[in-house]
Amino acid sequence: MRTAQIARETKETKIALTVDLDGKGRSDIATGIGFFDHMLDLLARHARFDLTVKADGDLHVDFHHTTEDVGIALGQAFRKALGDMRGITRYADVLMPMDETLTRVAIDISGRPFLVFRTEFPAQKIGEFDTELVREFFQAFASNAGVTLHVETLYGINAHHIAESCFKGLARVLRQAVAIDPSAAGEVPSTKGTLGT
Repeated sequence: MRTAQIARETKETKIALTVDLDGKGRSDIATGIGFFDHMLDLLARHARFDLTVKADGDLHVDFHHTTEDVGIALGQAFRKALGDMRGITRYADVLMPMDETLTRVAIDISGRPFLVFRTEFPAQKIGEFDTELVREFFQAFASNAGVTLHVETLYGINAHHIAESCFKGLARVLRQAVAIDPSAAGEVPSTKGTLGT
């Protein structure tokens, strides 16, 4: 079972998160941030992960700590759920259209955390959500999941569509990269013989 549970508590946030990489795309999300909940819901749906997130954060300050800490917890859970990574496809990429927007996302589940994020937003906020927090979430996830992640929006004019294309793109590459490759079942997809260490 490729599942994991993470509990993270700081002076700024309290998070309980579970993930099942072989789920059906079911989610139960409550972070107190409506737009972020929407992004996490569609992430679970399109990745086909079962995901629960309960977060209590210092939203009276802003949404930064909650968004970043959920990214940290999700990255940790993802890495834990993958175990020794035997048989995974490892690499994936996708071009994700969202109306007028097109975003390219590529991933390597390498054990080497790195983020390239080339996405600009035409607005500073989507509702009450600061668009700069999209990158903060991706950075936190990549660093803690131990993945190399490239996100580049090729074009787009609607901030909501741009953010959604990034999250949906992440979902689809995760779905592909964690899939078991039948021709390499039981093998670690690396000439080193190990990933993540």
